[in-house]
Amino acid sequence: MGIEHFDVVVVGAGLSGVGAGWHLQHRCPDRSYVILESRAEMGGTWDLFRYPGIRSDSDMHTLGYSFRPWTEEKAIADGRSILNYIRDTAREYGIDRHIRYQHRVVQAEWSSDEAIWLVETEAGESGERKRFSCRFLYMCSGYYNYAKGHAPDFAGSETFKGQIIHPQFWPEQCDYAGKRIVVIGSGATAVTLVPELARDAGHVTMLQRSPTYIVARPAQDKVANWLRGHLPRKLAYGVTRWKNVLLQQFFYRLARKKPEKAKERLIGMVRDALGPDHDVDTHFTPSYHPWDQRLCLIPDADMFDAIREGRASVETGHIERFTENGILLKSGKLLEADMIVTATGLELQLMGGAEISVDGHRVNPAERLNYKGLMLSDVPNMAFCFGYTNASWTLKADLSSAYMCRLLNTMKTRGLRQCTPRFEGKVDTAPLIDFSSGYVRRALDRLPKQGTVKPWRLHQNYLLDLLALRYGSVDDHMAFSNPVPEPDDSNKKVIAA
Repeated sequence: MGIEHFDVVVVGAGLSGVGAGWHLQHRCPDRSYVILESRAEMGGTWDLFRYPGIRSDSDMHTLGYSFRPWTEEKAIADGRSILNYIRDTAREYGIDRHIRYQHRVVQAEWSSDEAIWLVETEAGESGERKRFSCRFLYMCSGYYNYAKGHAPDFAGSETFKGQIIHPQFWPEQCDYAGKRIVVIGSGATAVTLVPELARDAGHVTMLQRSPTYIVARPAQDKVANWLRGHLPRKLAYGVTRWKNVLLQQFFYRLARKKPEKAKERLIGMVRDALGPDHDVDTHFTPSYHPWDQRLCLIPDADMFDAIREGRASVETGHIERFTENGILLKSGKLLEADMIVTATGLELQLMGGAEISVDGHRVNPAERLNYKGLMLSDVPNMAFCFGYTNASWTLKADLSSAYMCRLLNTMKTRGLRQCTPRFEGKVDTAPLIDFSSGYVRRALDRLPKQGTVKPWRLHQNYLLDLLALRYGSVDDHMAFSNPVPEPDDSNKKVIAA
């Protein structure tokens, strides 16, 4: 089995992986790279999810790349538009020529002696083993399991006569016109599905155990559209991007500083949208503070419109069991349904599920410290892309890719082959993500820890990360080592004068 060598192996051809390709070409043009994608198409999340109404829950002026302006009218974009944006970016910059499809990375082994990662994949439908080597490994495989969503066992589910669908695996042909549908869940997927299904369904009920904060926002950014008509494209995009970053950070900090005031305002906006005839206290008043979990965004108040018009409704309660004709709640109420959609969440998975080892020792991420939000303690020449929980994913992805290039260029300048995050002394630890969401709590025992001091602390703050990753010292708790070997002159012939 032959081994192909590249300076950098990028794992994943989604939003992050395609962005990484641009940064490598732009900042490290003399380095070779390949992008290994487990699926048959690029796009990651935006190619995988096909459920009705799939869209962003962040504005595209921050979810879009820093180097390629988003120019469409809608800032809250549908999934197909986002997928086209990713594909167009890859084609425009020639990044698509570096992608190997149907290459699922199953393991990666680092050798300090050779300063090399040996990466093994299962390729094609046959799962043929192929091997690659690289100087640096960059994991852009997202944070959840593409092959498996979170699917609780509901008592009596086998007795239900209708169709049960998990949004992660939405069938190509699904006729729900006129049907009674129950959507289980209250997160971003559920609030996207409910108004879209309600356009054609008989009625849609969102069944939740507890309420979530839901915020309505215009799908179009009028300021962005005005700027684009009066300024050069890139300048307009840059101004809009910074406007949205600063506003988001301001409101996030304000909500964390004055949670009761923020809660009152958020719930007040729901009351204004739904009117006096809806039980906002029961169905839209969470028990936690804003940003203890991610806020759910709905464009142009579409879900509130569906509820107010009677096409959709919300039910809050716990499931006793499924029945032949629907769902029986512990309260005794029966929700009749022809179709049940289990929008019950994701299954978190780091590194795409690949087994990572360093010098023969397997790496357990849960035993490692996060470094600057993109590396693991004592793991050389490997970074991973993990976006923000309180802002657009791509903001952090851009910073992470640029920082990886800083490391590559620093090693080249210094004639060294290895960079390893190392902490000295004792570092107090905390969970990687300070979120109470179920998908986070279920995975805490598998996630790395964060420290309580920088650079081991995860800021969830774009401005602080910008300073640290773009302008901060690369030597901060980073050990550069493993000199490039001197050329071997032993075989040269000595030619007499």
